[in-house]
Amino acid sequence: MARRPQAGLAPSRLALKRWLWLGLLVFRLVSLGYAVEKKVAKGKVGEKVGLPCCHEIPSTESLRNYRVYWQKNTTEVVLAYAEGKKISENERYDNRTELNMRNLTLWISPVEILDNGPYQCVVQHLKFLQNSVVPRIVCDEPVTLFITADFSEPSITAEVRSSSCESDDVVVRCSSHGGFPKPQISGVLNNASVVWNAIWVSESSISPYNVTGNLWLNVTEDTSLTCSIEYNGFAKSTSLLLKKRNDCVLPTIPPSSNVITASSIIIIVFLLAVTLAAKFIPRHVCSQCCMPQDSEEEDVKESMKTAELSKVTSETSSV
Repeated sequence: MARRPQAGLAPSRLALKRWLWLGLLVFRLVSLGYAVEKKVAKGKVGEKVGLPCCHEIPSTESLRNYRVYWQKNTTEVVLAYAEGKKISENERYDNRTELNMRNLTLWISPVEILDNGPYQCVVQHLKFLQNSVVPRIVCDEPVTLFITADFSEPSITAEVRSSSCESDDVVVRCSSHGGFPKPQISGVLNNASVVWNAIWVSESSISPYNVTGNLWLNVTEDTSLTCSIEYNGFAKSTSLLLKKRNDCVLPTIPPSSNVITASSIIIIVFLLAVTLAAKFIPRHVCSQCCMPQDSEEEDVKESMKTAELSKVTSETSSV
């Protein structure tokens, strides 16, 4: 005689199974999301870079039991294998790709800026039947390749636009070229960060970049400035010492109107004094000089008269 299941147990077991499957599904999604987030490859232009796949062929099998597709942007096939044979290869990647036959890593050498972007590894396991082959997808996950091209060492130039004894108005330019991806330009002025007015130039989003930053500064003392170019986890920096100009020439200040008036009055008074002195002093001197001269002339005349009188007297006596 069969027992009938209790009415309360069936729903509880069904609910438990549902929660179990839901938990497994959430765990699977979280695991996939975590795995997708970690699928990243990085390399510099000219290097050899490997893109990891999401499946590894067991030692009991070989590539003949699989189809492997490496594609870029989900539309461009880079490399494809079927049943152990290469069936497709992109011309742009010709002689630059290699597939690891065990872990299915795609090697690209040398990498170019155009190789930058998302890739996807699709793996199908083949089940061979009598008259057909049944594929089953065992792996389909993306991996992102980040390509870096080094920028040149930053070049800093400074141009003084105007100068005074207190400060200099200076335009500073920092430039670098030939790198990838689009960089960030930053600066430090005496241990304080500054913001550059930056201009980027590139033919496209997957072409090398040139960057130039401008900065307007009012320099009141010797100042240290550093310019940094940051790109994809790398950075290059250059420093410059901005010196305050010391060849200061104080501007001549014109005298005020009060000073001019006072100076004019002094000059006029001086000229009047000189004129009066030149007019009256010579007469006084001459009057003093003439008196001795007249007395001498009178003495000479008196002597001549005495001599003549003596002569007449002597002549009379002789007669």
